[in-house]
Amino acid sequence: MNISIFGLGYVGAVSMACLARDGHKIYGVDIDPIKLALIRKGNSPIIEEGMPELMKAVVTDGSLEVTDDINLAIDNTDISFICVGTPSQLNGSQDQSAVLRLAEQLGAALSTKNSLHTIVFRSTLVPGTVEETLIPLLEKHSGKKANIDFDVCFQPEFLRESTSIKDYDNPPFTIVGAATERAHQTMNTLFGHLPAEYHRADIRTGETVKYFCNIFHALKITFANEVGRLCNAMEIDAHQVMALLCEDRQLNISAAYLKPGFAFGGSCLPKDLRAMQYVAKMNDIEIPMLANVLKSNEEHLHLAVKRVLATGKRKVGMIGLSFKSGTDDLRESPLVNLAELLIGKGMDLSIYDPEVNLSFLIGANKRYIEESIPHVGELMNDDVNAVIENNDVIVVGIGDKNLLEAVVTHAKPGQIVIDLVNMSNKDQLNCIYQGLCW
Repeated sequence: MNISIFGLGYVGAVSMACLARDGHKIYGVDIDPIKLALIRKGNSPIIEEGMPELMKAVVTDGSLEVTDDINLAIDNTDISFICVGTPSQLNGSQDQSAVLRLAEQLGAALSTKNSLHTIVFRSTLVPGTVEETLIPLLEKHSGKKANIDFDVCFQPEFLRESTSIKDYDNPPFTIVGAATERAHQTMNTLFGHLPAEYHRADIRTGETVKYFCNIFHALKITFANEVGRLCNAMEIDAHQVMALLCEDRQLNISAAYLKPGFAFGGSCLPKDLRAMQYVAKMNDIEIPMLANVLKSNEEHLHLAVKRVLATGKRKVGMIGLSFKSGTDDLRESPLVNLAELLIGKGMDLSIYDPEVNLSFLIGANKRYIEESIPHVGELMNDDVNAVIENNDVIVVGIGDKNLLEAVVTHAKPGQIVIDLVNMSNKDQLNCIYQGLCW
């Protein structure tokens, strides 16, 4: 293909060199004359392993040219990658001045072009920027319609400095946000040969996943460093602790627990967090991330309360009380906390949980209900259909398949289902549906 790359910083330079190496004719575009002169001589504008040799090769064989002429680049190519910088401003917001200015210029260049052109944004952009700001600018200055006269995509990049060429050739995945099949076919032609799955997404999802990939990396680094500070205070080898933690590929290094849902609870997670917070306090160690995990969890609990109160209804049925499906363990169950908060707000509550039958409970769970939450125990109902049919709001707190089917079968138009578990059959509901945070 004939491809133009706008913005020859880190991402743009690496993308430009690798695409040229793969046999495409590339026009690199930048406003910096020093950078352009450097590349014309076959020199890399960035310090990166493998880039000096690769840049020299693609300039020498004529597969790469650079220019500051936007119209020339658009007229001579079929697809453009936008890689200009979007740094932080002093207040933390994203400085989009470069990409906004470029969108206007690209629109003007497209106004005189008769053939189809595809614009691919690779710059990191706040979700919604492409659809709400950049596409309108392109349309205004080109006099054309996106997804009809030209295509627009968002393709997040996952290049790490010092290993960017290797990352380009072996990405974890290829994600393309686009609105047309035509755009996906173009992008798949370019990147389908890479040893990674091609994921189709909408543009906003493409913009968003880039942010949370980076934030997750920051989270992991911070977690490991806070573990290090705690372990050092206890005279424990933090590297061995983290190495052993990473050996667990079923729960620790996996997709487990990485799905939006309800608050966590149970007999382990809350108490272990508190214990390590106490260790930190006794050793005068600051662990701000770990110290705020329980606070964030509590905010999620209160979000569920707000969802129920916002309905304006008082008759509420809860499906689930234990801290997760398949157990009768009520210790630190977020659903018990939710029930207590709703009672405190004056809700008329009834509860069904297949594992929590008051007549069969023994031991710690029986004592817990009798001593700690007798008022909640009195609201238990052993007929799930009655709980669903006789209330205005149904809160689904456990994901048991049979219970989800019962909700679909018995929920009526006018009732409101508030889903805390991401019901697998929510599309079958014949009532008003609300996800907790989706």
